[in-house]
Amino acid sequence: MSYTREELDWLEAEWAFHLHGRTAFLSREDFLQLESWAQVGVSAEAVVAAMGAFFERRAKRTRPRAFVALAHLQRDVDKAVKLRQALARAGEAQVPAEGWEQVSASLRRDPRARTAFERWQRQVQSVPAPDHPGYLEAFDAERGALQALLALGAEALGAEAEALRADLAARLREAGIEEGSLVWRRAWDHHWTQALAGALGLKV
Repeated sequence: MSYTREELDWLEAEWAFHLHGRTAFLSREDFLQLESWAQVGVSAEAVVAAMGAFFERRAKRTRPRAFVALAHLQRDVDKAVKLRQALARAGEAQVPAEGWEQVSASLRRDPRARTAFERWQRQVQSVPAPDHPGYLEAFDAERGALQALLALGAEALGAEAEALRADLAARLREAGIEEGSLVWRRAWDHHWTQALAGALGLKV
């Protein structure tokens, strides 16, 4: 397995995004690290998730290390891979929908939101293991249900959502990502979902 050109562009853009554009290009060592992960089947999505976890933890340190390399993500990559393996083993097992009580009050006040939340949870529970022939269709349906819920959330947040949108756009530009490009759209979808879900108290 190897990452596609699109996935490599995405990973490079995510790296620059987290470093606020200070490292626009990955080093040779970083590319070798990516290659080693690709060879053992680590998905680009898992690496992006690991970046988020690593930099979130780094931001909490009083004196974070000045030099960072992809190799520093190994612990977070291992966790992301184990999580995906656990989800795959769970297969089509149904679990109770939960989490509504943690959703922000602004969203809970919308009478449409509870229905959208429950619809999304049903889709989450019905996504089979990645090797199942119906996985892609089920995953797309789950993402669609989530986006419908997030649209209500953005409406409920109002000005706060617009501030989140402006901040994200500024950070993507700062990372040197071309606005409107395929990498921009992919990075936007990922970070907008995470930012909006975090503001709404949704676990995605």
